[in-house]
Amino acid sequence: MTRHALAWLIRLITGVRRSREQENSGHAKIYFANHSSHLDFVVIWAALPAVSRERARPVAAADYWGRGPFRRWLVTTVFKAVLVPRGKLTRDDDPIGMMGAVLEEGNDLIIFPEGTRSLDGRVAEFRHGLFALARRYPQAELVPVYLENLNRILPKGEFFLLPLMGNAIFGHPCAGPRETETRHDFLVRARESLLELAGNALESTPLSPSDEH
Repeated sequence: MTRHALAWLIRLITGVRRSREQENSGHAKIYFANHSSHLDFVVIWAALPAVSRERARPVAAADYWGRGPFRRWLVTTVFKAVLVPRGKLTRDDDPIGMMGAVLEEGNDLIIFPEGTRSLDGRVAEFRHGLFALARRYPQAELVPVYLENLNRILPKGEFFLLPLMGNAIFGHPCAGPRETETRHDFLVRARESLLELAGNALESTPLSPSDEH
């Protein structure tokens, strides 16, 4: 199965429609989204236009996705993810440097600033990684993506998808940290841009998945 066919299949199964964002703005992008399911980065990847999909590199937890040869092959070879350590980091660990290398190569990132999955679907406070990336790479566009219902399609601890409809809403780019803005204020503002999309989701009806590649 080709990557394009896989993306189409993911959209078909989850009900997530294809994003209509511009395929190339000339700047690297950091897609940041709420996190409630192992489907999250898969769905964002599948929803992107084909050209953007080839540049997108999901950031995934090494302790989960690096466990076992098949899981590691799937996440690194098929989705080209960046495996980063989490939890207690050592002096040799540099997740921001690993993600920054992806941007410097001309690729985009898919990250989840909450750091861990939400059990009830609420968007938790953002951790500092998004701020560090945005400070180091001010030219990158920060694109909020709100994921709806994925925690119900694939709940934590389950292996089979439930027949429910999901949604991925791509927002307009969020401005990076302002010169006098604190880390806390920036993260609050970035989180609010995501919550605004969540509010819009409550007012809209999910559309059928596109059959385009």
